[in-house]
Amino acid sequence: MFSIGDLSRRAGVKVPTIRYYEQMGLIAPPDRSEGNQRRYENGDLERLTFIRHARDLGFPIEAIRELLSLSRHPHEPCMRADQIAREQLDEVREKIARLKKLETELARIVSHGESHTVGDCYVIRALSDHGLCEDEH
Repeated sequence: MFSIGDLSRRAGVKVPTIRYYEQMGLIAPPDRSEGNQRRYENGDLERLTFIRHARDLGFPIEAIRELLSLSRHPHEPCMRADQIAREQLDEVREKIARLKKLETELARIVSHGESHTVGDCYVIRALSDHGLCEDEH
């Protein structure tokens, strides 16, 4: 059995995050000790580790909820889990494309050289006038 602090350290998740996951229904409310302290089991640690890893990969809460539900049926086909992961991959690739556009535009803005005064500063002018940007970002 683990206290919430022990669970937090072992899973690498902050205590408020554990409470949030409990409120969201991703982790079942734990049993309580006689002193009303939360007591977690190994299964809770495994579930929390799963959630933390999925969050690290950018999965939204609803996708994690569905993946957790799917994980309770180990003999079912994996098609839906694969689809969820593909959707997340597509989302990550879209974010990367947007970030590359931002990188290109920021590099272009910065490349206009250093100004001696804010009145001459291209960065300030570019941020004030979206028309100075080369692409939509």
